[in-house]
Amino acid sequence: MDSNNPSLLQNHVDGRWVTPAAEDSVDVQNPSDGRILARVPLSGAADVDHAVAAARTAFGEWSRTPVAERCSHMRMLAQLMRENFEDLARQITEEMGKSLPDARAEMKRAIENVDVACGMPTLMQGENVTNCAADIDGEVLRLPIGVFGMIAPFNFPAMVPFWFLPYAVASGNTFVLKCSEQVPLTMQAHFRLIERCGFPPGVINLVNGDKIASQALVEHADVDGISFVGSSPVARKIAEACARTGKRCQALGSAKNYLVVMPDAKLDRVVQNMLTSCLGCAGQRCMAASVIACVGDQTYRQVCDQFTAVAKSVNVGNPLDDHFMDDAQAIGPVISDDAKRRIQSLIQVGIEEGATLLLDGRGIQISGCEDGHFIGPTVLADVQPGSTLERTEIFGPVVIILKFDSLDGAITAINQHEYGNGASIYTQNGYWARRFKTETLAGMIGVNVGIPAPVAYLPFGGMRGSIFADIKGQSKEVVRFFTESKIVTERYWPEEDPIPAE
Repeated sequence: MDSNNPSLLQNHVDGRWVTPAAEDSVDVQNPSDGRILARVPLSGAADVDHAVAAARTAFGEWSRTPVAERCSHMRMLAQLMRENFEDLARQITEEMGKSLPDARAEMKRAIENVDVACGMPTLMQGENVTNCAADIDGEVLRLPIGVFGMIAPFNFPAMVPFWFLPYAVASGNTFVLKCSEQVPLTMQAHFRLIERCGFPPGVINLVNGDKIASQALVEHADVDGISFVGSSPVARKIAEACARTGKRCQALGSAKNYLVVMPDAKLDRVVQNMLTSCLGCAGQRCMAASVIACVGDQTYRQVCDQFTAVAKSVNVGNPLDDHFMDDAQAIGPVISDDAKRRIQSLIQVGIEEGATLLLDGRGIQISGCEDGHFIGPTVLADVQPGSTLERTEIFGPVVIILKFDSLDGAITAINQHEYGNGASIYTQNGYWARRFKTETLAGMIGVNVGIPAPVAYLPFGGMRGSIFADIKGQSKEVVRFFTESKIVTERYWPEEDPIPAE
């Protein structure tokens, strides 16, 4: 696209690309070099209503379509995503800024979710019991509900929508996706593939926009449920709004993920694993570990020294530059200048609260990318539980290191935190590992795994202030969100001489 005359993106509604009625738009910027990639329209309530109406109209016929036929369209989408894999990954990198290896990993997980949803003939099977009472049988049917909306974040423009979209649609619902206005091009590319898959018009719809479109989707009377991924303050508001109107809601929020390092941890392997967990995607993911909790003085000293040394060696720059395009450890920019300023201010707050700055990533300059939003790896030690840095989701390449006298102290700090998304422990001791698994109040637990993000056939979601929902994302779990259980109790009496006598 011509950065001097960027094109205005369109919504995809009722099987067609349409220009929104709303006139406002904002630039889509490459965060590595500041180039304008496109302009994205800020759809209003009328545009959302257009998409929801199309989805509502399509629901009746789509819900009656045999599940195997619904899945045949999904299988075609998975195949097209595989055939266009590299182009889709590069699109993610260009507009979001994560490394190409990270973008490829994201695409793999997106495709994996489509593959799992193609098992819907099994995933949405009901249950039955014969003779639950005398000559009476009982049955549970799982039936599609209607129109579902999804509000997506910027950090995983491909994967996160596919935690929900394929399951909702394969189970017989229709769908309206509101992608992030910061990274809309990835979904534009995916909808060009969706067009080729034979879905009836109105089954899957795309709306561009900001919080105005999101609010309109949440408040729309013809939307039966909302899936959201973003910050906890917004997740709470969306959950409250859905509760007021009787909508189903799953709102996944913020995180402050701990990596607990025990004295017996294999540090030669652990440090590299922690590096990927903490700094991948420039720390802009809900599963990023931003706290390293060391048990014991010696463990603390070793981790401070070794982790800082390795973090210094990480390449920072435009992830599409040839010299480290395939560098799995390289980190790119944060998403915007506003995000950069916020992260830098939090680093300064940490210093003012007494943290020791072991590695400072502020002020980094990348040749040829002077307009990019870069922050290098940043490490702070001597951080205390309850401090601003420990409480706040920084969402950048900033790692804080804490020291505890025992595993009990580390578990207590995790359990006292507002959030409970993920947590991992590094140890060879089965007793410590079991205690951590059972006592830590986080929804996703890792043992010698720095990023305990579950594969697509297991549910994804945290606990406590990291989620406002009873049902988590992806896998068979999410099918319960997109279907209604209808219970049938039935019996039949014998016919009175149904065959006439000769």
